[in-house]
Amino acid sequence: MQVVSEREGSGHIARENWSNKRDYVLSMIGYAVGLGNIWRFPYLTYKNGGGAFLIPYFTMLLVTGLPLFFLESSFGQFCSQGPINVWRAVPILQVYCNINGTLTEMVQTCNPADKVKMDVQSPSEYYWDNVALQRSSGLEETGPVVWHLALCLLLSTLLAGASLIKGIKSSGKVVYFTATFPYVVILILLIRGVTLEGASEGIEFYIGSQSNLTKLSDAQVWKDAATQIFYSLSIGLGGLMALSSYNEFHNNVFTDTLVVSITNAATSIFAGFAIFSIMGHMAHVYKLPVTEVVKEGFGLAFIAYPGALTKLPISPLWSVLFFFMILIVGLDSLFAEIEVILTSLQDAYPKVLKSRRPLLTIATCSFLYLLGLPCVTRAGIYWVTLIDSFVATWVVLFLVLLEIVGVSYLYGVNRFINDIEMMIGKKSPHFWLWWKACWLFFTPFILLVILVWSLWTFAPPTYGDIHFPSWGLSLGWCMLVFVLMWLPIGAVYHLTKAKGSLLNRLTSVCAPSEDWRPYLERHRKESHPEDQGVHRANNPNEADDNSDYQL
Repeated sequence: MQVVSEREGSGHIARENWSNKRDYVLSMIGYAVGLGNIWRFPYLTYKNGGGAFLIPYFTMLLVTGLPLFFLESSFGQFCSQGPINVWRAVPILQVYCNINGTLTEMVQTCNPADKVKMDVQSPSEYYWDNVALQRSSGLEETGPVVWHLALCLLLSTLLAGASLIKGIKSSGKVVYFTATFPYVVILILLIRGVTLEGASEGIEFYIGSQSNLTKLSDAQVWKDAATQIFYSLSIGLGGLMALSSYNEFHNNVFTDTLVVSITNAATSIFAGFAIFSIMGHMAHVYKLPVTEVVKEGFGLAFIAYPGALTKLPISPLWSVLFFFMILIVGLDSLFAEIEVILTSLQDAYPKVLKSRRPLLTIATCSFLYLLGLPCVTRAGIYWVTLIDSFVATWVVLFLVLLEIVGVSYLYGVNRFINDIEMMIGKKSPHFWLWWKACWLFFTPFILLVILVWSLWTFAPPTYGDIHFPSWGLSLGWCMLVFVLMWLPIGAVYHLTKAKGSLLNRLTSVCAPSEDWRPYLERHRKESHPEDQGVHRANNPNEADDNSDYQL
C-alpha cells in the first residue's frame, strides 16, 4: 500500500493506493467472478441452445459489458473517490450510490427464483429444504432464526471484516488466495469429471452437437445473454468505482477492463465444463436424460450438483472442495461489496472516518449482519427471493441506465474521453468511435429495452410452486418505491441549494460541481484547461490548507 501525501495546493486527507497492479486486478477478478458464473451461466447456455448461446453472450459482452465496465472503472480512477463523491461530476445524480451501494448489492448474486420442486424429493433436495434451510411453508411463517445459518453468516461477516479492517493493504493480499483458489478447484473437478462414464453426454448438452442455432431467433435468448453479462461483471453496484479509485492516476484502465472482462467470461465457460461433465455422469447413473437432472441457480449449486458428487469415489473430498470454492467465491464478492460502503463513507467524511477505519469496519459489518438475520430464518429463502425480484433486478437496471445517461449526455462523452486520455494517453479518433457509439446509443438502448421488457413481462415471484401472499407482494413494491424515491428527493435537494432561476439551477446541478477534479494537484493541472483559473469552492469534508496531509 502507498499513501498519498504530497504537499501541493489545497489540503486533503491522505488516501491509499494499491501496492501494485496485481492486487487491483486480482481484486477486480474476485469481485466480478461470482456465484452466477458457476451456477447460472452453465444452465443458461444449456437452456438457450448450447454453444449457439455464446454468439449473443459475446455480442452483449462487446456492446454492454465492456463499455459499462470501462466507464465505471475510468470514472472511479479519474477522481480517486468512491461511488458517492464520484457523482460530483453530475450533482443531480449524487444520491445515486447511497441507494445502489447498500440496498441492492447484498442480494445481487443470488438469482434464486428457481424451480426446485420435484415430484419425488431426492436426498440432496430433502437435505437442502429440511436440514440446511429448515424451510417453512411460506413467507407468512417466518419461524425462528436457523442457528447454523446464523453462525455461517457470522463466520462470513467476520472473515470479511478481518480482511478489510486495515483497508486495501490487507484485502489486497487476501485476494492472492481467494481469487485464484477457485480456479484450482474448478480444474480439479473438471479433470475428475471428464474421466467419468457419461461425462460426454453432459458436455454435449452443454456446448456440443446439441447446439441449436434456431434459438438465435428467440428474443429471450438475447435478453438472457445481456442480463448474464450485466450481472456477472457486477456492474452498477459501486464496487468497480470503489476498487478503481485506489489506482494510480496513470494506470491503464483500458487494459484492465479487457483483462478482467475476458477472464470473467472465460471463467463462466470453464466452470460450465466442470459442472456438466459431472451432471452427465449423474444422468448416466440414473439412466435419465441430462435435461431431467439439470437445475438452475440454487437448484444446481445446492441440490443437483452435490447429489452428483455423492456418486463419485471419495465423495467427501469432492464435496468439501466444491463447497469451499463456493464460500471463497462468495467472500470475494462480499469483500468488494463492503468496501463500497467503507470507501463511500470515508470519502464523504474523511476528517472523522479516515483515522477510524477499524471501528468503521466493525460497525458496518455488525450492521450488515443484523440486516441479514431475516434471511436466515426459516422463511429466509422467501425473503431473498422477494428482495431479488423487486429490488436487485429493476433497481440496478434503472440506476445503471441513469449512470450512462448522466456520464454520456449530462457530463458529456467528449469531456469523459478527455479525462480518460489524461490517464492512459492520447488515442486516435478511430479508437473512440466504438466506445462513443456504445456509450451514446447501443448500451443505453439495450438497457432500456431490457428494463421495459422486464417490467412488461413481470410475473409475481414464486419459490418453486409456493406463491407469495398479497401483503408480501405489496411489501416488495414498497421496497422498490423506498429505494427509488431518493432519486427525486436528492434532485430536488440539489435544485434548492443552487442559485438563480429554475433553468439556471437545473443547468448548474447537471454540470460538474466546483470540487470535481482529480485528487492530486499535479493531475488537476492537466485537467480541462478551460477550467483553469476558475475559483473552486472548498469541499466541507476536505482538510484545510494547514493539514498534515497535503495534495
